[in-house]
Amino acid sequence: MKLQRNLGVYNTAYMNNMETEKTLQVFVSSIAAEQIKLQLEKRGTPNSYLRLGIKGGGCSGFSYVLQFEDDLPRDKDFVFEEHNIKIVVDKKSLVYLNGSTLDWEKTLLKQGFKFNNPNEKSSCGCGHSFTV
Repeated sequence: MKLQRNLGVYNTAYMNNMETEKTLQVFVSSIAAEQIKLQLEKRGTPNSYLRLGIKGGGCSGFSYVLQFEDDLPRDKDFVFEEHNIKIVVDKKSLVYLNGSTLDWEKTLLKQGFKFNNPNEKSSCGCGHSFTV
Protein backbone atom coordinates (compact mmCIF):
# COMPACT_ATOMS: atom_id res chain seq x y z
CA MET A 1 0.00 0.00 0.00
CA LYS A 2 1.23 3.46 -0.83
CA LEU A 3 0.17 6.49 1.12
CA GLN A 4 0.28 9.97 -0.30
CA ARG A 5 -0.17 13.24 1.53
CA ASN A 6 -0.40 16.55 -0.27
CA LEU A 7 0.52 14.66 -3.45
CA GLY A 8 3.88 13.60 -1.95
CA VAL A 9 4.41 9.86 -1.50
CA TYR A 10 5.05 8.45 1.98
CA ASN A 11 5.27 4.83 3.09
CA THR A 12 3.15 5.46 6.20
CA ALA A 13 1.33 8.32 7.86
CA TYR A 14 2.16 9.36 11.38
CA MET A 15 0.23 11.28 13.96
CA ASN A 16 2.33 12.63 16.79
CA ASN A 17 0.67 12.26 20.16
CA MET A 18 3.07 13.67 22.77
CA GLU A 19 4.63 10.35 23.81
CA THR A 20 3.73 7.94 21.01
CA GLU A 21 3.85 7.88 17.26
CA LYS A 22 0.89 6.08 15.71
CA THR A 23 0.71 4.71 12.18
CA LEU A 24 -2.52 5.66 10.39
CA GLN A 25 -3.85 3.55 7.54
CA VAL A 26 -6.94 2.14 5.89
CA PHE A 27 -7.20 -0.97 3.75
CA VAL A 28 -9.34 -2.10 0.83
CA SER A 29 -10.10 -5.75 0.16
CA SER A 30 -9.46 -7.02 -3.35
CA ILE A 31 -13.18 -7.67 -3.95
CA ALA A 32 -14.06 -4.12 -2.79
CA ALA A 33 -11.35 -2.75 -5.10
CA GLU A 34 -12.91 -4.58 -8.05
CA GLN A 35 -16.32 -3.08 -7.23
CA ILE A 36 -14.80 0.41 -6.94
CA LYS A 37 -13.15 -0.03 -10.35
CA LEU A 38 -16.48 -1.16 -11.86
CA GLN A 39 -18.29 1.89 -10.44
CA LEU A 40 -15.59 4.27 -11.68
CA GLU A 41 -15.77 2.73 -15.15
CA LYS A 42 -19.59 3.06 -15.15
CA ARG A 43 -19.16 6.76 -14.27
CA GLY A 44 -16.64 7.15 -17.07
CA THR A 45 -14.02 8.41 -14.58
CA PRO A 46 -11.55 5.54 -14.08
CA ASN A 47 -8.88 7.87 -12.63
CA SER A 48 -11.08 9.38 -9.92
CA TYR A 49 -10.83 8.70 -6.18
CA LEU A 50 -13.16 7.16 -3.65
CA ARG A 51 -13.48 9.35 -0.56
CA LEU A 52 -13.99 7.55 2.74
CA GLY A 53 -15.00 9.45 5.82
CA ILE A 54 -17.28 9.83 8.77
CA LYS A 55 -19.85 12.42 9.72
CA GLY A 56 -21.85 13.06 12.84
CA GLY A 57 -25.34 11.61 12.83
CA GLY A 58 -27.22 8.37 12.51
CA CYS A 59 -28.65 6.22 15.27
CA SER A 60 -25.32 5.67 17.03
CA GLY A 61 -23.47 8.96 16.64
CA PHE A 62 -21.36 8.62 13.48
CA SER A 63 -22.15 7.55 9.93
CA TYR A 64 -19.78 6.35 7.23
CA VAL A 65 -19.29 8.40 4.07
CA LEU A 66 -18.42 6.98 0.65
CA GLN A 67 -18.36 9.27 -2.36
CA PHE A 68 -16.50 9.58 -5.62
CA GLU A 69 -14.10 12.51 -6.04
CA ASP A 70 -13.15 13.93 -9.41
CA ASP A 71 -11.17 16.92 -8.07
CA LEU A 72 -7.66 16.83 -6.63
CA PRO A 73 -7.41 15.87 -2.94
CA ARG A 74 -7.49 18.68 -0.38
CA ASP A 75 -4.33 19.81 1.41
CA LYS A 76 -4.96 17.80 4.58
CA ASP A 77 -6.21 14.65 2.84
CA PHE A 78 -4.38 11.36 2.91
CA VAL A 79 -4.43 9.34 -0.32
CA PHE A 80 -4.02 5.58 -0.09
CA GLU A 81 -3.35 3.54 -3.19
CA GLU A 82 -4.11 -0.16 -3.08
CA HIS A 83 -5.09 -2.61 -5.82
CA ASN A 84 -4.56 0.23 -8.35
CA ILE A 85 -7.30 2.40 -6.88
CA LYS A 86 -6.99 5.63 -4.90
CA ILE A 87 -8.79 6.16 -1.62
CA VAL A 88 -8.94 9.65 -0.09
CA VAL A 89 -9.50 10.15 3.65
CA ASP A 90 -9.55 13.48 5.47
CA LYS A 91 -7.34 13.85 8.54
CA LYS A 92 -10.20 13.90 11.07
CA SER A 93 -11.93 10.83 9.64
CA LEU A 94 -8.67 8.91 9.44
CA VAL A 95 -8.40 8.96 13.24
CA TYR A 96 -11.71 7.06 13.47
CA LEU A 97 -11.09 4.86 10.42
CA ASN A 98 -7.52 3.90 11.32
CA GLY A 99 -6.99 0.18 10.76
CA SER A 100 -10.33 -0.22 8.97
CA THR A 101 -10.86 -2.37 5.90
CA LEU A 102 -13.41 -1.46 3.26
CA ASP A 103 -14.93 -4.72 2.05
CA TRP A 104 -17.70 -5.79 -0.33
CA GLU A 105 -20.53 -7.87 1.06
CA LYS A 106 -23.01 -9.83 -1.03
CA THR A 107 -25.78 -11.81 0.63
CA LEU A 108 -29.22 -13.00 -0.42
CA LEU A 109 -30.77 -9.82 0.96
CA LYS A 110 -28.23 -7.11 0.17
CA GLN A 111 -24.95 -6.21 -1.44
CA GLY A 112 -22.68 -3.27 -0.92
CA PHE A 113 -19.60 -1.87 0.75
CA LYS A 114 -19.00 -2.66 4.39
CA PHE A 115 -16.53 -1.17 6.84
CA ASN A 116 -14.68 -3.55 9.14
CA ASN A 117 -13.62 -0.96 11.69
CA PRO A 118 -11.63 -2.08 14.76
CA ASN A 119 -12.47 1.26 16.43
CA GLU A 120 -16.22 0.58 16.47
CA LYS A 121 -17.55 0.02 19.97
CA SER A 122 -21.11 -0.58 18.80
CA SER A 123 -23.30 -0.06 15.76
CA CYS A 124 -27.01 0.29 15.14
CA GLY A 125 -29.15 -2.43 13.62
CA CYS A 126 -29.10 -0.85 10.17
CA GLY A 127 -25.30 -1.12 10.07
CA HIS A 128 -24.83 2.43 8.77
CA SER A 129 -23.94 4.21 12.01
CA PHE A 130 -21.58 3.45 14.87
CA THR A 131 -19.99 4.68 18.10
CA VAL A 132 -16.30 4.77 19.01
